Amino acid sequence: MDATTLYSIGELARRTGLSVRTIRFYSDSGVVAPTTRSPAGYRLYDLDALLRLELLRTLRELGMDLATIQRVLDRELSVAEVAAAHADAMDVQIRVLQLRRSVLRAAAGYGSDPEEIKHVYRLTQLSEQERRRLIDDFVEGTFGTADAAPAAVAMVRAATPDLPDDPSSEQVAAWVELAELVGDEDFRARMRRTARYQATGRALDIESEVGEELMEFTRQKVADAMESGIDPLGDVGAPVVDDLVHRFAEVFARTPDAEFRDWMAQRFEEAHDPRVDRYWRLVWIVNGWQVVPNLIPVYPWLIRALRNDRAAA
Repeated sequence: MDATTLYSIGELARRTGLSVRTIRFYSDSGVVAPTTRSPAGYRLYDLDALLRLELLRTLRELGMDLATIQRVLDRELSVAEVAAAHADAMDVQIRVLQLRRSVLRAAAGYGSDPEEIKHVYRLTQLSEQERRRLIDDFVEGTFGTADAAPAAVAMVRAATPDLPDDPSSEQVAAWVELAELVGDEDFRARMRRTARYQATGRALDIESEVGEELMEFTRQKVADAMESGIDPLGDVGAPVVDDLVHRFAEVFARTPDAEFRDWMAQRFEEAHDPRVDRYWRLVWIVNGWQVVPNLIPVYPWLIRALRNDRAAA
């Protein structure tokens, strides 16, 4: 094969893998014009035409439009310029597709309600600025008072949830739950109450009253239960809670009944409200931060167990 070799349209089709009909279309469009014609009027193509067709096919398979390819073949644009532009466009398309996939997987966990799917999608479609405004409104609405603790505000702002461009389905689900949570007035009140303790590291009154020895024992017992995967609402966890309730009741000279369990739960909720701890866990997930097991609060498990015991009594 050399520069003087001429190929029929059928030979080009065999060499390039393109159909005769497609090559004829490109030829009629002027993208790859025939070099000459045979005495019988059949189109003939030279080596340059063959190379143009091979490049054209490659660029089409990469998703480039015919008009852009024509400019590349005519050397009005370089392959590098076009490839860079298309790579950037594909990055955007990939992010959109990944987001849609994540939304669909998250929506599958919410059930088949069309309104739920639309709700999930709308929340994830918020721009970065809109998502930040949502959290800013939450911070202002929760701590925008004269008596707000600066340390609490700083703690919340330092851990602003930021949904990435290509979130996982878990991050999408966490963001949706988080967006609903920050708009709840009851949650905001809980956040105001607990953030002051969490930001300053101030000990709960009940911790000071029972002493460090019992508190350390309590934290260890609950941490062991959590590590073992014991459900705070299940039967296996009941003996753990019963033992702790009796120990606390002895210190306070109280009867270890449902009323006392409720009282204990309220005291621990001052700094470790389950919904507030849920907020922080969701922030970790949305931001893609590693959840460090020994930093997971143990009191929410205890509070849930106490509430469950009270309801069963």
